[in-house]
Amino acid sequence: MKYIIGVILLVIALFIAGLIWRKKVYDAVDRLENWKMDITNRPVTEELSKVKNLNLSGETQEKFEAWREQWDTIITKELTAIEKDLYEAEEAADRYKWKRVQKVLDSTEDKLVAIENDIQKILEDLKSLLDSEENSRIEIESIGPEIKELSRKLIQHRNQFGQSASLFEKRVEQLELQLGTYEELAEQGNYIEANKLVQSIREELVNLQEETETFPERYKKVNLELPEQLRELKQGIEEMKAEGYRVAHLDLLPEIHRYERILTEALARLNENDQTGIEELIVEIETRIQEIYQMLEREAVAHQYVEKQYAPLRSQLDNLEAVFMETEEDMEEIDVSYQMQGEEAESYEGLKSWFSQLKKKFISLEHKRQDGESAYSELRLELEEARQNLMELQERHQEFDEKVQALRREEMDAKTKLSDMEQLLLETYRRLKRSNIPGIPSSIYEDMKIASDKIDDVFACLEREPLDMGAVHNHLNDASEMTQNIYDEAQKIMDRARLAERVIQYANRYRSKYPILAARLLEAENKFRSYQYESALELASEALKEVDPDAFSRIEEREQVMV
Repeated sequence: MKYIIGVILLVIALFIAGLIWRKKVYDAVDRLENWKMDITNRPVTEELSKVKNLNLSGETQEKFEAWREQWDTIITKELTAIEKDLYEAEEAADRYKWKRVQKVLDSTEDKLVAIENDIQKILEDLKSLLDSEENSRIEIESIGPEIKELSRKLIQHRNQFGQSASLFEKRVEQLELQLGTYEELAEQGNYIEANKLVQSIREELVNLQEETETFPERYKKVNLELPEQLRELKQGIEEMKAEGYRVAHLDLLPEIHRYERILTEALARLNENDQTGIEELIVEIETRIQEIYQMLEREAVAHQYVEKQYAPLRSQLDNLEAVFMETEEDMEEIDVSYQMQGEEAESYEGLKSWFSQLKKKFISLEHKRQDGESAYSELRLELEEARQNLMELQERHQEFDEKVQALRREEMDAKTKLSDMEQLLLETYRRLKRSNIPGIPSSIYEDMKIASDKIDDVFACLEREPLDMGAVHNHLNDASEMTQNIYDEAQKIMDRARLAERVIQYANRYRSKYPILAARLLEAENKFRSYQYESALELASEALKEVDPDAFSRIEEREQVMV
């Protein structure tokens, strides 16, 4: 029983699957049928009828008949065959011939795609034909007036085109002939070929318009302006030579002659209606002419500069030579009188060598100025370099001369300082003698004797030849320091002695009342009389502070005010 039910269910399942499959096949057949009907209803015939507005002859007639025949074949044969294929697919589906159904459906769809492509090709070719006719007709309507305008321009400005005018006119005539050819092709229905011809005419017309636009200016420059500029340039070079300017080294005339030959060849090409490379040539020659003028101008400016600057600079060199001679005399004297550092002597020798080289440079410049060949532009560079060297040498010499003069100033300054030190020692001695102090410590006199000896040492250094200012400065500084110290020490002794005397005198008022104070004052007085003023001041001030703490400060302030 189970097997029977299973078989029944299987049969039912197969039946349902068959129904579903047949439904899909019918749907596919309906889709292809609708596609076929859509193609049948396409307005291809109406599109093809547009060709009837053209001249149905020649190429147009051939294309029209081919398209119409192809469309008729699609309608009457190919689509009819597809109808049969669809009927066959339905019958095969009813009989459950799965492979046959799929094969027929695939084949039918491929046929419909091929038909679509054929229709698309027909419509595209048709559009191309119609567009060719319309575009060429519109284009030819604008080309005609442009050719007439170009012809008028050539006639009115014929003199601007030289011998090439007739060649331009022939090219215009050729375009006019091609217009006639276009009309013939259009009348014959060969619109695509006519459109190609129109495009060719337009291209040639554009070229002609551009060439006739640029030709007159190029022709004028090549035939007149540039040759004239080259002639003026040659004339200018000859005039500069006659006026003494040196331009031979530039070797310009061969280059100018070469450009003249090139312009002659270019003019011949222009007369043959060939402008290839002409614009580049014009730019090259114009640029080079400007460069040559700039070179000549630089040479002229250099000539003026050299002639204007050489004499003043040579005069400065001569003046510097005289200064060097004076320095040489000073150096001979200095070599005897002073002991110079090795590097300073080497520096002077370097300056002399520098001057010698610079003088040779000016002699060389003078020869080149007179030889009539050397370029002034080169002379200017050399003169500017020599001028810079001269200025630097003058500056360096000035610095060296200042060092030489500094030696003499140092000697005079040393002598002045020695005189001042002698006066300071004498003044110190006099002040000590005029002071009211009991006596002067022997150490002061000993130091004054030593300072005097040091001053004598400096004088001895100044008398030696050659003079060694380094040794002079060493002795001078030593003597100066000691002399100043003696002066300061003497002043301190007098100040402390005076202050000690004032303190002792002030403290005497308390002497009778304070025995201890009296004893200490006695000791201070003994120190005072033995020239120990600092010790006397210390003893007296300490003793006074015990009876009158502020007294010493008042006495000290009063003494400072008096001083």
